[in-house]
Amino acid sequence: MVVISVDNVSMRFGSKVLFDEVTATFSMGRRYGLTGPNGAGKSTFMKLLTGETQPQKGNVVRPKKLGVLRQDQFAFDKFRVIDTVVMGNARLWSALEERDLYYAKAEMTDADGMRLGELEGVVGEEDGYEAESHAAILLQGLDIPDELHQRAMGELQGGQKVRVLLAQALFGNPEALLLDEPTNHLDLDSIHWLRDFLLRYEGTLVVISHDRHFLNSVCTHIADIDYQTIITYTGGYDDMVLAKTQIRARAEADNEQRDKKIAQLNDFIARFSAGTRSSQVQSRRKEVERLQTTELARSNIQRPYIKFAMNRPSGRTALEYKQLSKAFGDQQIFSKFTGVISRGEKIVLVGRNGAGKTTMLKALLSDAPGFGASPAALDTGSLRWGHEVAIGYFPQDHNGLIQKGMTAVEWLHQFDPDASRQDIHGLLGQMLFSGEEGMKPTDALSGGETARLLFCRIMLLKPNVLILDEPTNHLDLEAINALNIALQKFDGTVLLVTHDQDLMEEVGTRVWHFDHGRIDDFKGAYEEYEASLA
Repeated sequence: MVVISVDNVSMRFGSKVLFDEVTATFSMGRRYGLTGPNGAGKSTFMKLLTGETQPQKGNVVRPKKLGVLRQDQFAFDKFRVIDTVVMGNARLWSALEERDLYYAKAEMTDADGMRLGELEGVVGEEDGYEAESHAAILLQGLDIPDELHQRAMGELQGGQKVRVLLAQALFGNPEALLLDEPTNHLDLDSIHWLRDFLLRYEGTLVVISHDRHFLNSVCTHIADIDYQTIITYTGGYDDMVLAKTQIRARAEADNEQRDKKIAQLNDFIARFSAGTRSSQVQSRRKEVERLQTTELARSNIQRPYIKFAMNRPSGRTALEYKQLSKAFGDQQIFSKFTGVISRGEKIVLVGRNGAGKTTMLKALLSDAPGFGASPAALDTGSLRWGHEVAIGYFPQDHNGLIQKGMTAVEWLHQFDPDASRQDIHGLLGQMLFSGEEGMKPTDALSGGETARLLFCRIMLLKPNVLILDEPTNHLDLEAINALNIALQKFDGTVLLVTHDQDLMEEVGTRVWHFDHGRIDDFKGAYEEYEASLA
């Protein structure tokens, strides 16, 4: 059964065509990943599905009961957390609000009593008497503790608000769920809970995500926006990439064969057009017209090229740390943590949000070469960085990192004034700042462009230790895959905070697991660590 249908829809912004006369259907029980590079139109298409945006041409049919992940974190600030979740069922919330108005009256007329009866019927149909307990179960699954359920949304942190809005989208058994980047700001436990919830969900799911592992484990189909249209593939993200590559290769091979055939026919025409074989020449001309290559539509996909080289390797021991402790008030983040990091180790830091991963990275950097001393980052303990260590740092918060009032080229060049302009433009080109884009003002950079420019700086400086805190937050799938490959090939030392499970499994050689003030230091890959817990 088709739950959402898109018929002959076109959207363009100025001269840029996002999609042209697209027809697509999204069926009951199927889970679709909506993919495509940054700028391909994923969020625009999602807004067409939710009804937030109307198509310039064509129409969209959607069910009455639609669960949508809202991107505006501040829209519900004055409401209680539990009420914000219940609002996910608009029919129920409207009935509850109107019912409360009648109950607040000192006296009721017969008409009021009749209307109240109708409202109680709606509340019953929509499971309204169990609404708060159902909402609480969703919130608990997304790690919003009971003591926050009665608080105002305005009192919550950004990451907590996102999880409440996710619970709102999931509430009330909607026929279709439309989720735009639902794993942003979720830790790995919450991502696993969401994955398991969606695998049990029986309606239609359309999800945008830059998490390849999540798409592979959740999706039954991929709706890929490319070539100004949407093509639906069966299977997860990796299945789509394989099928798409094969289709593209086949089309290019067919074109090559036709080019060869056309060249042969044109050669015959040139040789015999003035002679006695005019009928054969004429038939060959018709054949050329028939075979004329239709130009392949251009793909939107752009793949960055990330390569981390080193000016020189560090000493055999990259870092020695003894008795590291840090607390905020009564909350102990880590205590008496001691150990050694050897050159070439790749450590993934995992644990719930707020467990202390970023705090640990800042503590390690508090006495690092090339970084200003920051004694407040550590309560007690000592650090000794190894011989020739040079650190490339990618912080989670990019605010204020890139100086305003200059171009991307100028900003990058200041870190190595001896580098040639050609080298700088080459690096920027690798990270998709092609041609004139290198002259883009730093004030106008998007989140994704800022992240790519920070990677340019790391590649320019060629450090031998990489400290990366949530580096994938603003990257699309192509860039995340490029980062994954680059980290696997890097010969230096890596400390990585990420919720991307593919990165954890494919890059990490050691795991630091943060849990309520304790750190498990496991010397082995993430999958081995998971197996040891099981």
